[in-house]
Amino acid sequence: MSTSEKPRYHHGDLRAALLGAAMELLEEDDGGLSLRAVARRAGVSPTAPYRHFADKEALESELAAQGFADLGRRLGAAAPQPAAPEDFAQLAVSYVRFALDRPALFRLMFGTPCTTPEDARAVAAAELGVFVLAHVRQAFPQADAEALATASWSLVHGLAFLHLDGKLPAGNAEEVEARVTAAITAILTLRATA
Repeated sequence: MSTSEKPRYHHGDLRAALLGAAMELLEEDDGGLSLRAVARRAGVSPTAPYRHFADKEALESELAAQGFADLGRRLGAAAPQPAAPEDFAQLAVSYVRFALDRPALFRLMFGTPCTTPEDARAVAAAELGVFVLAHVRQAFPQADAEALATASWSLVHGLAFLHLDGKLPAGNAEEVEARVTAAITAILTLRATA
């Protein structure tokens, strides 16, 4: 076999191989994701993906769910027990950094409406919401936790897209971190003293 040939998929976890191939394609070229392209990348027949995914939308939903899981792990590592605005600033920076590091996946996670509440993407998004709400409740017990969680997530999510879409500069990681930290600290400090 020449070095330019890719090994063909022969055994193991077909579903994982397909998701891995799909993630590679997504992150290489936002527009090139199709079940046929995924099959080709995984080295399987064009019909093999249909054993695990009814259509492209189902595959994308699973990719988005993986993205939410990756984001959740990154947030958990950034501030496992946030208790102060500075801790939440670390979560916010981690969230925006994830968006900038994996823009195609981030857009897939949030850019498509879920068709049903059981959709993998919808379930994963809801879990992220529970994560944010639980940490806000713990850190700010006197606050209206739902309102503060919504406001905080909205601010950070908006900052992520402002950076992704070039409305705010994203080239300098330190500047991004300072901007995000200042914004989330300002809103949480204002809320904590109100």
